[in-house]
Amino acid sequence: MASLALSILASSLIFIIFKLYTRFKVNTLFAIVTNYYVAAGVGVLRYQGETHITEVPGKPWFLGTFILGILFIVVFNLMAKASQKVGVSVTSVATKMSFVIPVIIGVLLYAEELSYVKIFGIILALAAVYFTSIKEPVKKFEKSALILPVLVFLGSGIIDASLKYIQEIHIKEEEYPIFSATVFASAACIGFLITLFKIKDLRATYNWNTLLGGIALGVVNYFSIFFLLKALRNETLNSSSVFTINNVAIVMFTTLLGILLFKEKISSKNWGGIALAITSIILVAFG
Repeated sequence: MASLALSILASSLIFIIFKLYTRFKVNTLFAIVTNYYVAAGVGVLRYQGETHITEVPGKPWFLGTFILGILFIVVFNLMAKASQKVGVSVTSVATKMSFVIPVIIGVLLYAEELSYVKIFGIILALAAVYFTSIKEPVKKFEKSALILPVLVFLGSGIIDASLKYIQEIHIKEEEYPIFSATVFASAACIGFLITLFKIKDLRATYNWNTLLGGIALGVVNYFSIFFLLKALRNETLNSSSVFTINNVAIVMFTTLLGILLFKEKISSKNWGGIALAITSIILVAFG
C-alpha cells in the first residue's frame, strides 16, 4: 500500500507542477521534453542491476518501452488538443475514467475476480471522477470533436494496461528503474524530433524556469511510474483495484491540493465527488 500511496502522491504533484508552469511562465512543451530526459536519467542513476546499458535493446520488454514512449507523446498532444476543443473538464474526465480499460483487461487476461462490493465501488469511482472533475461550464462543441476525448480515453487506458502487461509478463522487479528509464528515453527521443521543428521557438523561449520546471517534472514523473509498477505487485490488491484506487485518489487529492495551495473554489458537486471517491476507495480496497 505504501507504493500505491507514493504513486498517487507523485502523480498528484505532476498536476501541481503543471499549475505552477503558468505562474512562472514556463514553456510547457520544452519543459515536458526536458522532463523525459531527466526521468530517464533518474532511472539510470537508480539502477543497481547487472545489465549493461548496451544489453537493454535485447530485453524482452524493450519493444514495449518504445511503444509506450510513443504513446506518452501522442496521448499528451491529444489531451492538449482536446482541452482546447471541448474543454478541460471533459478531457480530465476522459483521462481518469480510462482506468476501466485496465480493469476489464485484468478480469479478461489475468482472471482477476471482482466481488459485487468491488464492482459497486468501481461504479461509484466513475461517478466520483465525473463530479470531482467538473470545474467549469461545459463548452458547446461540434459532435465531430468528441473523437478527441474518446482517443484520450483509449490512449490513457492502453498505457495503463500496457504497463500492467509488461510488468506481469516480461519484467523483473529489480529491472523497474532501467525499464522506466527506457520508457522515458523513448519519449525523449521523440520529443527531440519535435523540438527540431521548433528550434527557433526553443532558442527564443527556453530559459531557467523552463529548465527547472522540466527537472522537477522529470523527477516526479519517474517516481509516479516506478511506484505504480511496484504497487501492481501488491499481494492483497489485484491490478483492477490498484488502477481504480490510483486514478480516483489522484482526482480527489489534486482537488484538495487545489483548494489548499491555490485557493480554488469548488462546487457542491465537487464535494459530492470527493465523498464518492472516498467511499469507492474503501469499497475497492476492502471489498
